Amino acid sequence: MTLDHPVVSSMLPVVLLIAIGFAAGRLRLIRGEAVRDLSNLVFLVLVQALLFRTMATAHLERLDLRSVALYYIVAGAMFFALLFIQGLNSRSAVVALAAIFSNTLMIGVPLVQLAYGQAGLVHLFTLISMHALVLLTLATIVIELLVAREQAANGQQGHRPIAATVARAVKNAILHPVPLPIIAGFLYSLTGLGLHPVVERPLKLLGDAFGPVALVLVGVTLAQTAIGPHLRGATGISLLKCVVHPLLMALAGWALGLSGLALSVMVVAAALPVGANVFLFSQRYHKAEELVTASLAVSTAVAVVTVSITMAFLARWNPLGG
Repeated sequence: MTLDHPVVSSMLPVVLLIAIGFAAGRLRLIRGEAVRDLSNLVFLVLVQALLFRTMATAHLERLDLRSVALYYIVAGAMFFALLFIQGLNSRSAVVALAAIFSNTLMIGVPLVQLAYGQAGLVHLFTLISMHALVLLTLATIVIELLVAREQAANGQQGHRPIAATVARAVKNAILHPVPLPIIAGFLYSLTGLGLHPVVERPLKLLGDAFGPVALVLVGVTLAQTAIGPHLRGATGISLLKCVVHPLLMALAGWALGLSGLALSVMVVAAALPVGANVFLFSQRYHKAEELVTASLAVSTAVAVVTVSITMAFLARWNPLGG
């Protein structure tokens, strides 16, 4: 493939920006203390502008919600299959979550924006608006049940009420920097008023800055991650996430007769590396923390190759049409 090939031209800027961030982290041009501030800039300022502007100006009546619904069905089926294969315990639930929870925001948004443009972003944002709510709530319910069972087996008392934990998880997923601007933008789009240029232009400038800054931040984070003795396990999770997940999504979509841009975006989303929320989830429950951290780094490296292959395959076998 040449540098002008759509897949190469989409992935190369992503790889270069991550590499720049990695070099900056290794050279300590961006210190660990600054990562939190950069994360706040990305998640609390830049992404807010990008998500709201995109949804506020989108033609939502054109969305294919079947592909989004199928994405969650495939992810849920894969989650429970892995859980039963590995054994019904809380650690297995965290590992299974890592195999289905994509980095749709920091890597997915700039990649889909480069590859499929604004129309592709609308499909991705529809997925993102429910991503944490659906998958993290599912994982919370499962892991709380498993923790309760493990505590009972060990004769421990005083575990947290499952209903209260699930309700808190749902609330936290909705009152989150990602779903809120998407919901707000969607509601605004229903008014049909559009965005005045005085408001739209600064939102666009902020939104355009999101992709480069987010990808540099991914590189900085990778430079500070110790993979260590968890390379084998992290590689296994990475292959499940970046190869098996998109393959199942593509097969399910084609089996149901889906095609075009909506299916391509869902398959690419499934091919993305492990999302950072899984790390937070593992820290919360103190399960497989080091393995999940290593998986974040390894899956990001693996995805450079696997996403390129996935997009090349989609470009040939799933033409986007008009």
